[in-house]
Formats: sequence, structure tokens, C-alpha cells
Amino acid sequence: MNGLLDYKKANALMARYGIKSVGSAYLKNPEDAIEFSGGKPIVLKALTQKALHKTKSGLVMLNLSGSREIRNGFTKLTKKASRYGPYTILGQHMVKGGLEIILGGNVDKQFGKMVLLGLGGIYVEAFRDFALRLCPITRYDANSMIDQLRSHSVVAPNPRQREMLVNLLMAVSKLFSDNDIAELDLNPVILHDGTYDVVDIRILK
Repeated sequence: MNGLLDYKKANALMARYGIKSVGSAYLKNPEDAIEFSGGKPIVLKALTQKALHKTKSGLVMLNLSGSREIRNGFTKLTKKASRYGPYTILGQHMVKGGLEIILGGNVDKQFGKMVLLGLGGIYVEAFRDFALRLCPITRYDANSMIDQLRSHSVVAPNPRQREMLVNLLMAVSKLFSDNDIAELDLNPVILHDGTYDVVDIRILK
């Protein structure tokens, strides 16, 4: 295992499989962050190999808006991140509303690569509502994963959203199958308005 894949490289890898993530950019200073925001709310994240779970480590600042708030948030975040050694600051456009799900993959010692779908964000550990299948999956497998969830009527409330989610599951499965990846964690993926945005990417090679 070589460690955590750089965010830009991870994002580029996903893009090759048609998996889209929320607008993001590396930021060097508060002025970069203010310019990136374009007058809209943003999220700031500190990326470091020493803290793989950013939220638990206090390295995420949500819903920052306005020059003063963004500048103060950037300064506070860099102070926290400095405790973990080398880091980079990532800015993302804030996605409000929607349903958070998790898409992921890991390597089972007995069965090999498996793909996961479940409720995401804060609900992962609270409800443990997820489905697993061996890679690569078929469209039948993707549909059965959705149906297995207790929350299936919320995750796929209509044919349009179900089809979108099936295609996304297929793409994630192919990405995981095709590449030398030990662990894939897209959490949260926010479903909203008949589409989705991958908000956090964690790929271990």
C-alpha cells in the first residue's frame, strides 16, 4: 500500500470514468479562497497524510461566506493543520440540501474486490444501512444493491434517480476493478435535484 492518493489525481481518475465531484481547487492563501468562492458559500478542508479522517480531526470548515469569514476560517484551519505536518488546503463549493450516501470499495481477503452502497455522512455508523457486491457488478447487481437498503425508497424515490444511481454504481465498480486500489471511499456523495456531487474522495493505493 502506497498511501493516500493526491486529491487532484483522485479527482482526475474519477473523471475518466464519468464520475463527477463538486467544484474544488487547491488554495494557497485566504485571498485565493475568497476569489474561489465567487461570492458563494464554500467549504475549506486541510488534506494531510497524518489525518485521513478530516472531520474527526477538525480539519473541515463548512458554509463559509463573505471575505471576513473566509479569511478567518482559512487562518484557523491552517493553524489546526500545522499540528499534523505537511498539508494542503482544498476549497470546495458548498452543496446544500440533498441526501448523503456512501459509495466505496475494499478488498476482502477471501473474495477479492467488493463495492459498497449505503447511507452516508453521519448516518454510516448510526444506521449501518448498506449493501455489498463482488466487483465487477452488473446492472442487475446495482439494482439489487439499491433494493437491499432499508432506505431504498429515499435513496431511489423515482425511476430517474434510480437510473442515475445505477449508472454511478456501475462506474464506481469499473473504476475500482480496473485500477490497483486497496480502498475507495466516496463519502458523502450528495444526491440532489436528480443528480449528484461527490464531496469527499479517499483512495488508498
